[in-house]
Amino acid sequence: MITCFITYQIDPTKKQQFEQYARNWGEAIPRCGADLIGYFAPHEGSSTLAYGVYNIESLAAYEQYRARLMADPLGQENYQFAQKEKFLLREERVFLKLASLPHGAR
Repeated sequence: MITCFITYQIDPTKKQQFEQYARNWGEAIPRCGADLIGYFAPHEGSSTLAYGVYNIESLAAYEQYRARLMADPLGQENYQFAQKEKFLLREERVFLKLASLPHGAR
């Protein structure tokens, strides 16, 4: 299992658009095969950083998931929404594996 962390730099005047974007992914991502942990919008501190986090079985499974997401009607709509509204200034993905299991064991 790997976890995808997406870091977004967003337009701070368009936080509501990002939150709608996040809600849409909340429906589409699980339907397309990833285990969504959540999308996180700015609250306190930085007004421009937001995150999306989900688990996926492997990089091969990620490629299959991305193909399903690109074919999903809500996925397509959400991508177009982001392009039209221009609230995403930068987007960066990193894939990490959990290194602390089992928690507390030595």
